[in-house]
Amino acid sequence: MSAVALRHSWWTKGSACASWCVARRKSPAMVTPRWVDNPTQPVAIVNMLHFLVAAARAPREVQGVFDVGGAETLTYREMMMRFAKAAGLRRRFIVKVPLLTPRISSMWVGLVTPVPASIARPLIDSLINKVVVDPSKSVLTVLPPPPEGLLTFDQALKRALERTNAPTRWTDASRPWVAWDVAVTDPSWTGGSLFVDERERMTTASREQVWKTLSSLGGTTGWYGFEWLWRLRGRIDSVFGGVGMRAGRTDPNVLRVGDPLDFWRIADVVDGQTVLLRAEMRVPGQAWLEFRVQPVDGGTHVVQRAIFRPRGLAGRLYWWVLIPFHAIIFPGMLRNALAHAERS
Repeated sequence: MSAVALRHSWWTKGSACASWCVARRKSPAMVTPRWVDNPTQPVAIVNMLHFLVAAARAPREVQGVFDVGGAETLTYREMMMRFAKAAGLRRRFIVKVPLLTPRISSMWVGLVTPVPASIARPLIDSLINKVVVDPSKSVLTVLPPPPEGLLTFDQALKRALERTNAPTRWTDASRPWVAWDVAVTDPSWTGGSLFVDERERMTTASREQVWKTLSSLGGTTGWYGFEWLWRLRGRIDSVFGGVGMRAGRTDPNVLRVGDPLDFWRIADVVDGQTVLLRAEMRVPGQAWLEFRVQPVDGGTHVVQRAIFRPRGLAGRLYWWVLIPFHAIIFPGMLRNALAHAERS
């Protein structure tokens, strides 16, 4: 029985592979072993798939172990720097520690990224080797190259970064997927760059009464509590060149997609059911505020969600600093809004 085995570097570029999940994490500084400057020939997933299909279709006399590499040779350091630049992240600060062992390195990766140490260990171990294609064992000696040729590292990065995110309503309402996002193809261990503050309450008010109250949020009505904090946040945003509180809202009682609402913009509305607001203030990431209304026996169930997708370490720190304020503002806002709906 004939068989073809293909060998490639650990850095196979695609938006769902483990090495990609390591690279796209937000850590501004990395502690690495000395092998970070070893050369390798990264290959794009699309090129690897081409060779796998070609190997399956090859004549029976084609057999053996062959090397697969990309269009250029780079060090691991160079690849991480290029990724950071292409993804719009700050330049990575890489500290090379000569005595750092693969075991300690994999534990570090498991700590600062969502990739488990058990998966990171084989990747880190492979850094010890200089993974460059041996011309005499190149897959190109027995299989045809891809029709479009081998992709360069930057070309493969561009393809991966142009991936479209999972079709969730709150992301569809904003913008295309970016490198630090969660993709629909990601394994469960990749975690997610998403923070959610969720509150829910029951009210005796009808869905119509609740929806009328939510439809009047912002503008002259305000946010049902801690108005001075909302105004302060708007003033701070204005000082840093943001939109601030602007001029309230276009219509005080009607929610229309695209309309401004203080420093938010209405991103999505399902009349009588949900409203999604997207923050236009200056934040290190992207923020949404969502309300869901569901009629139940004896009243209405309301869910309020503050959603934040951080960008980099600054985004995470921003969310953590705001947690105490969220614990004060959001429960009171929901409670007071529903009390108003009941009175109406």
